[in-house]
Amino acid sequence: MNIFLGVDAGGSKTYSLIVNEKGETLGRGASGNGNHQTNPAHAENNIASACHQALREAGLSTKNITHAYFGLAGADREPDYAVLRPMIRRLGFPQHSIACDTMIAMRSGTARSYGAVVISGTGFNAAARNLAGDEVQYGGFGYIYGDGQGSGRDLANFAFRSAVRAWDLRGKPTALHDLVLKATGFQSVPQMLDAALDQGYVPPLSLAEVVFAAAEQGDEVAASHLAEQGSELGNAAAALIRRLGMEKDEFDVVLGGSILAKGRSTIMTEALARTVRLTAPRAKVARITMEPVAGAVLSAMDKAGHVASEEIMSRLRNTSFSDLKGVAENEG
Repeated sequence: MNIFLGVDAGGSKTYSLIVNEKGETLGRGASGNGNHQTNPAHAENNIASACHQALREAGLSTKNITHAYFGLAGADREPDYAVLRPMIRRLGFPQHSIACDTMIAMRSGTARSYGAVVISGTGFNAAARNLAGDEVQYGGFGYIYGDGQGSGRDLANFAFRSAVRAWDLRGKPTALHDLVLKATGFQSVPQMLDAALDQGYVPPLSLAEVVFAAAEQGDEVAASHLAEQGSELGNAAAALIRRLGMEKDEFDVVLGGSILAKGRSTIMTEALARTVRLTAPRAKVARITMEPVAGAVLSAMDKAGHVASEEIMSRLRNTSFSDLKGVAENEG
């Protein structure tokens, strides 16, 4: 029987999952930070720990694994892979693959082995894979490196900036003025500015939620910005689609991250979808439906040529790691 291992190694936690060819869970593991960019030795230890936990629970060794797939935060460029290839090789899995964790996020939101993904949380990432298995990704480096906006940090800064501009009359009147002051606890914009200029105050990420709240109230400034940023996120996905020759294909564009997954207004996601459809009319917007580590398992199946049935997909959607989150946090 084929056995598959998936690993989701992020900046705060690492999860591992072993399933059989029916998608039935055999073993799970959890550990802390698996991003080599912060501390390679620490990341390697945490990834190894999560894998060994799952193998131990399953009663298996590395040689029993048909294919192991590692979705790794920080797997962005060739210098990263120069570190990661020997790191993962040392774990001893005969057949394994490495990819950026954006790719397993994509696979956790689609039944296909190919498609696109846009992640907008604190930061931004986008990636795509075509039918031939070719992959391209954007993002994670910042505005000066070509990234657009639309991340939580960008929205928080926009809320702060809009409150300032409404106060000094350089910008349009906006509900963001009052909402930002209420959210930050400052009595006035000058008081808030003094804190930023003299005391190093940084607008909190929670201000991103204020932009959505203002848009819900019909605020033109907030709504216009969400539409603009949604279009920019869609532009990133569309550019990847063109580079991979996917314009005529039918596939899912998977949305992930707290901004796209939890935003209370649909303005941003609708603008994203409109922009993507101008390039790929058959593309559909989808959302992550399972833990990304389950997407890593599906990717392992893809690599082994094992087709995931709807029964397998259903089992993976119901696989939970909620009882292991404390373990991951303690080992972070």
